[in-house]
Amino acid sequence: MKDDIIAGLDIGSSSIRLVVGQHFFGDEVNERMQIIGAIEVPSEGISKGAVNSIEETTSSISSCLEKAERLVGVPISKVWVSINGPHIKCEKSRGVVAVGKSDGEITEDDVERAVEAAQAMSVPPNYEILHVIPVKFTVDNQEDIRDPIGMTGVRLEVETLVIQGLSSQIKNLTKAIYRTGIDIEDLVISPLVAAEAIIGPKQKELGAALINIGASTTSLAVFEEGELLHAAVLPVGSEHITSDVAIGLRCPINLAERIKIEYGNANANQFGKKDEVNISELIEEEQVDGVAEEVSLKYIAEIIEARVEEIFEKVDEELKKIERSGMLPAGVFLTGAGAKLTGIVDAAKKNLRLPACLGANKNIYTVIDKVNDLNFQTALGLVVWGDQKSEAGIKWPGGAVVDKSVEKIKKWFSSLIP
Repeated sequence: MKDDIIAGLDIGSSSIRLVVGQHFFGDEVNERMQIIGAIEVPSEGISKGAVNSIEETTSSISSCLEKAERLVGVPISKVWVSINGPHIKCEKSRGVVAVGKSDGEITEDDVERAVEAAQAMSVPPNYEILHVIPVKFTVDNQEDIRDPIGMTGVRLEVETLVIQGLSSQIKNLTKAIYRTGIDIEDLVISPLVAAEAIIGPKQKELGAALINIGASTTSLAVFEEGELLHAAVLPVGSEHITSDVAIGLRCPINLAERIKIEYGNANANQFGKKDEVNISELIEEEQVDGVAEEVSLKYIAEIIEARVEEIFEKVDEELKKIERSGMLPAGVFLTGAGAKLTGIVDAAKKNLRLPACLGANKNIYTVIDKVNDLNFQTALGLVVWGDQKSEAGIKWPGGAVVDKSVEKIKKWFSSLIP
């Protein structure tokens, strides 16, 4: 049973979430992945998607694992992990090789060599390659080939997306996880895996974007023709909205968070100047002194709207870099805790000039309602990702040279242990 378990660990700035899936084998047709557990604990030692205290991060991950093991009744020995942080960079690279066989037939080995050639780019000394994703191939002069294996040609060219992360931050994160005694299957950037649970193949084909609004970062993944086109992590998130509300209302951060959740709106035009709300109950619950009991709903919405517009402007800048601003027919899918804000879908439509909706789990069966919450979609996507990788061996062509960084880190970490 232990081998049928796939666990996804999403380490965020405010919470650590773990989703556990298991294969249920009926007959061959009905074999399916089902979610059997979902756990959330507050995270400590993480700031802006990066580890700032290994001790605290390790203890937060340990407590999450203990809860999960008690819940599902099976020891968890390995996890798929999401990585997030403004240090993540995404660059395009090309690799060209001559086809090896004398009859000109392209084999898997040729594809791997082409992807390896694309990796021979100048990576800054403090950065490490996380993923090398082949986007499209060219055989001789025929462009836009998805899978060239079996085709005939002399020259094979590949265009790849190389996703890099800061070595020190990757090592700190993996060190904190290894200290809990579990293995890492792979590190995957969070918007890429969240899209696995939310965006269907048809939308990825047409052109779609996933925007994950977390506590202190907003991450973006753009898909077109079924492939990842661009990924980015922006250093702004829903905590910044809370801070703005706290400054605007001159109230403590815990009260500002409650006001944002219960009365916040990303559309100030919905309210008139006389629309006010009494927050005396919240003030009592949060045990705060010296705060006005009546606050203007329009004023709160104006504060929130300004920051939400800034987030979407930054997203639009990323779309402009790849010439897709206002040009994604399947629209944007919003996820993450920040996407729960009232009126945020309309704000996305207005600022990005694209169709927009909240992300919903479409790709995996679950009886646990909690998993369909926007907070859990990255961890859920990790389970889908892990399931696809273990079924197909490797999802991308040229997979043997992809994602070697975790192996290197494992060796490095084991060399530290006396």
